[in-house]
Amino acid sequence: MRLEKRTEVSPAALILAPIAAVLLTMLVSSLLVLWAGAPVGPTWAALLKGGFGSVFALTETLTRATPLILTGLAVTVAFKARLFNIGAEGQLYAGALAAVAVGGLHGGTGFELPPALLFVLMLLAAALAGAMLLLGPALLKAKLGVDEVVTTLLLNFIVLLGVSALLDGPMKDPAAMGWPQSVALMSELELGKLVSGTRVHTGLLAAAALAALLWGFFKYTLPGFEIRATGANPAAARFAGVPVTRTVVMVALLSGALAGLAGAVEVAGRTGYVTLDMSPGYGYTGIVIAMLAALHPLAVVAAAVFVAGVLVGADSMSRAINVPTYIADVIVAASLISVLVATMLTQYRVRRA
Repeated sequence: MRLEKRTEVSPAALILAPIAAVLLTMLVSSLLVLWAGAPVGPTWAALLKGGFGSVFALTETLTRATPLILTGLAVTVAFKARLFNIGAEGQLYAGALAAVAVGGLHGGTGFELPPALLFVLMLLAAALAGAMLLLGPALLKAKLGVDEVVTTLLLNFIVLLGVSALLDGPMKDPAAMGWPQSVALMSELELGKLVSGTRVHTGLLAAAALAALLWGFFKYTLPGFEIRATGANPAAARFAGVPVTRTVVMVALLSGALAGLAGAVEVAGRTGYVTLDMSPGYGYTGIVIAMLAALHPLAVVAAAVFVAGVLVGADSMSRAINVPTYIADVIVAASLISVLVATMLTQYRVRRA
């Protein structure tokens, strides 16, 4: 068997491909639910109700989707230029630490800045921290051909160990009664709530706005075209006059900055301080979201809400039906594989060799 490139893509295939991917995901997940000894219908109902069935459930889903949108955008930007950024998790934590380092320096410092200025400096510090963390692997790839998958992945562990050392050392909150957490942000630096009495905050609007801006950036600007050209064929792009090395550096700075902002938004919008368990793998999940969205910035928002809804709904499903919450991870993984296979089959047909 071999794959043969289709001469033209049928519009019907483009419509049916995501539908087939959803049906395949539901089939595989339903088999696992049956294997766990649970009824399929009530399990799916509990999952949907837990993720989207009430105001509280929907706000929790949107709260979790906010950092996922930003990490998904970070991965999307990098992957469009074939810079395979696997380090969004570490960049998120670097951004969170930088945000606390700026926004937590208040009271007894000998100087006071206006909260509005301090808020802007906090976001800039978070973006810069994430960008600098990805700049090194990007330069190593551009100049020496070092595989960025390895370097960005290993940097995640280095950053997390550094976070652990800082939370038990110079950044530890003396009022935390021995618990390893950073000092808290000023209350004036916290993001406002979109719905009173819930955790969903204005960072969601900022993340959605960034997705729209990135869509326009890639579609209508010359740097956006250069990024797409570099990702499609670096050699051809260089021959056509695209500054490939400069483009990779720009992509690294933008991607790392988005992941760093995810950390700042999570601190300012939800936690108020940094802990080691602040992120349940938002950086890694951003890779799944970017692939589900086919590297389309606007689709990243929908993919993030879908994944967040599955993860939030799984907790409710587990309590109501008594099935493992790990099924949520299987659903997300199966949906990714199904979408990739369906997308491939719209571009290629299977032929007998």
